[in-house]
Amino acid sequence: MFRTFLSCVALGLGVTVALAQAEKPQAPKKAAEPEKKAPPARPTPTAADVAYGPHVRQKFDFWQAKSDKPTPLVLLIHGGGWVNGDKTGYGTGAIKPLLDAGISVVAVNYRFIAQAMEEKVEPPVKAPLHDAARALQTLRSKAKEWNLDKARVGATGGSAGACTSLWLAFHDDLADPKSSDPVARESTRLTCAAVSGAQTSLDPKQLREWMPNANYAGHAFGFAEKGRTRPEEFKLALENRDKIMPWIKEYSPIELVTKDDAPVLLTYGKPDVPVEVGQSPKDATHFAIYGVKLAEVMKAAGVEAEVSYPGAESKKYKNVNDFFIQKLTAK
Repeated sequence: MFRTFLSCVALGLGVTVALAQAEKPQAPKKAAEPEKKAPPARPTPTAADVAYGPHVRQKFDFWQAKSDKPTPLVLLIHGGGWVNGDKTGYGTGAIKPLLDAGISVVAVNYRFIAQAMEEKVEPPVKAPLHDAARALQTLRSKAKEWNLDKARVGATGGSAGACTSLWLAFHDDLADPKSSDPVARESTRLTCAAVSGAQTSLDPKQLREWMPNANYAGHAFGFAEKGRTRPEEFKLALENRDKIMPWIKEYSPIELVTKDDAPVLLTYGKPDVPVEVGQSPKDATHFAIYGVKLAEVMKAAGVEAEVSYPGAESKKYKNVNDFFIQKLTAK
């Protein structure tokens, strides 16, 4: 009897504990962190992580094309809104066709907007753009060592890397012939540029005229802040446009076009709406109207500009690499 009583008590306690555990709120399971994608396979660089400045992001990887004569050079400037991305994102598909054509290649890292703001660079976009220029000057300073032709240099990139490439293509030469620094004496001018999904303007008013849902530009001019959305950044840029106009004139590619600029190929993805002013595409940050409007300005200045996207493909160039091969290896 006593044993039976104990068994019942034990059973009752077990049920009570089980019920208590069932009623106890369970800690939410942590969502599985997305696996970080490994960078794409690529040839081993001739020189890796070459520093062109003191910051950890001021480095590039260089691949030397085999040739008895000085080779052309193409800069690969990664995208990511000037807030993320890395030179290792360029794989064999971007590098090998150029090497096979006798064109040397370099993939460039640069400071991001957040790092520029920490360093109080004004406007923040100056840091990634001037970093690209300094990387180019460093490469030209190594022309003899790496068998490079200073007169045949192109640049490419996607999105922010494309905008940077266009800025290099149109900006006046930043070379300082009187500098005591031999690197600073080198030219920052390009022979040509071929880009993908380029932002050709950073003027918020102009962008809203082109696309009512445009929202890319505010972070470039220092309106980024933790917790602030891209549309909120853009709104601040629009409200402060008069104040930042000198920066817009200096860093917006479309503002810099002159008759002596390099020819450009502008490629874009398939549009979901007609490529014309006044549309609100799903991806207003990479819409082909950017290229169409820049091409109008370039052609008016007498500079070659080719826009290509699905449904309106270029008849001159198959792709970015074909453009570089034609422009940089033609005899």
